[in-house]
Amino acid sequence: MADGMQDDRPLSLDDLTAYFAQGEKPKSAFRVGAEHEKFGFRLSDNSPPAYDGPDGIHALLTGLMRFGWKGVYEGETLIGLERNGANVSLEPGGQFELSGAPLETMHDICQETGGHLEEVRTVADELGLGFLGLGFHPTITREQAPVMPKGRYVIMRNYMPKVGGLGLDMMFRTCTVQANLDFATEADMVRKFRTSLALQPIATALFANSPFTEGKPNGFLSARANVWTDTDADRTGMLDFVFEEGFGFEAYARYALNVPMYFVKRGDTYIDVAGQRFGDFIDGKLDAVPGERASMKDWADHTTTIFPEVRLKTYLEMRGADGGPWSRLCALPALWTGILYDDAALEAAWDLCKGWSREERVALRNDTPRLGLKATVGGRTSQDVAKELVAIAKQGLKNRNRLDGGFIDETTYLGELEAIADSGITPAERLLEKYHGPWNGDVTRVFEEDAY
Repeated sequence: MADGMQDDRPLSLDDLTAYFAQGEKPKSAFRVGAEHEKFGFRLSDNSPPAYDGPDGIHALLTGLMRFGWKGVYEGETLIGLERNGANVSLEPGGQFELSGAPLETMHDICQETGGHLEEVRTVADELGLGFLGLGFHPTITREQAPVMPKGRYVIMRNYMPKVGGLGLDMMFRTCTVQANLDFATEADMVRKFRTSLALQPIATALFANSPFTEGKPNGFLSARANVWTDTDADRTGMLDFVFEEGFGFEAYARYALNVPMYFVKRGDTYIDVAGQRFGDFIDGKLDAVPGERASMKDWADHTTTIFPEVRLKTYLEMRGADGGPWSRLCALPALWTGILYDDAALEAAWDLCKGWSREERVALRNDTPRLGLKATVGGRTSQDVAKELVAIAKQGLKNRNRLDGGFIDETTYLGELEAIADSGITPAERLLEKYHGPWNGDVTRVFEEDAY
């Protein structure tokens, strides 16, 4: 059944499973997509910009159109931009996101990211705005976060407090950097999913960059990662079933089918069905859309409302890292590409974590937000695992041998991660050193020293 099409036959489990299977592609067609979010702030007082107003997010989006971006609208409301397979989108609290196009090399990704940041800076300078890469907003309260005019966020904002204590913080006060990678077959997906899910907390530690909340240290190295431990247990976490025998597309479809819905989208309108079952929608039993049965487009929309540490769509999303500076925006896709796109590297990475028990995986996930590279798993420190993991990724990138015009391979983008792993000191701990040292307890210095 084609996307958006409906017939008299309700969707079957085979239909739902086939949605994920359609992501299979030959290795020669593998691409990498990079995403990152960043906090906007007014240069005058570090406050976050609203959507409207002369220095607002709408003005920023409009200003970027001079670079060939086309508007994406919800009704008459400008909610994003698109150009050549890439998108700029609004997060709930005005965080500004680039979802990059699927690209072949890390050189392409870093060029795309750098070009985007230059465009944003050009317009932001005119508006008196700056941008900051951290995992959690360092100063504002929930109440001070602006609210973006996007239909699905209204539904999420109302639902989040019913299912967790920190979901609103996730929406309004966090930023991440992600990488999206392909798979060749179901078996290839399973290997990549298991390996990247088990090792996601190691990436969280390497990128930990959110030690401040409302102007003070918060007791975490990654407050962003901690937020996800109390957002909505139905749609987050380490997905134990991924490691069970027989895992594949169908098992993930069954999982997604049991995740409560947020919305049904019809045209530009989001209809609130939060907490209801997708299975009832398949059977035409949702009161909000009487008599309608779910389509494949509805299923695709539903899969975007699931937030585990690694997410399956028609590709795999790595979701474990805090936002950060330009150098680490390029490092995250480099890390996972080196691990997942070279067969020997993938096998070596799986060897690192295949012996971990469920309890060890969960403990590592829970300890990492506080301890970073000092957490332990399988009798080793996360630092030891991280050093080996970065070395595996480096060899994987060497084996890919994708050179830029200067005959430099993709390993150049791992340099900062190597330094972090070798030192055992996370970016968050470097920020805390400044806070307790030259910043004299003034968190606002981060807006001067760590802005793009």
